[in-house]
Amino acid sequence: MEKQWYVVNTYSGHENKVKEKLLMRAESMDMKDYIFRVIVPEQEETEIKDGVTKKKVKKMFPGYILVEMIMTDDAWYVVRNTPGVTGFIGSSGKGAKPTPLQPEEAEKILKEMGMSKTSLDENLKVGSKVNIIGGPFTGMYGVIEELDLKNEKVTLNVDLFGQETQVEVELNQIESSK
Repeated sequence: MEKQWYVVNTYSGHENKVKEKLLMRAESMDMKDYIFRVIVPEQEETEIKDGVTKKKVKKMFPGYILVEMIMTDDAWYVVRNTPGVTGFIGSSGKGAKPTPLQPEEAEKILKEMGMSKTSLDENLKVGSKVNIIGGPFTGMYGVIEELDLKNEKVTLNVDLFGQETQVEVELNQIESSK
């Protein structure tokens, strides 16, 4: 079983709410080892109106979100029953599991958003402060001690109960701290 990207249909205009609810459910139902990233595909566009330049964030696929997950019965149940989710794309219904996006399709969408498959930020280096966005340390901050790009892992120093502790997480479980 490996993690793959799936397209989930939501009520149009509710993509960000569904993303939040799904991430909260993954946390509360202990599915963080099966449901990794939830992305609302968006692009920033520059619009010139009456001589004024404005930047707008536009949804690439209104009514859809991307979910990186390992498709188990439990993970499928959690996503399917999240409020605002109307179903998976690539599922024939009647209890059939959906088909994932092809890796090159997912990579193309992520690239258009300025992300990569492993969402590696160019600013990540030893000493960088990062947010942990997946796994058992979600919500914590850490400082990069070691980067293992080959295995897509990173060793971080985090503050656990007032004591600095080294933890290893996957690259897709961190984001650059702004």
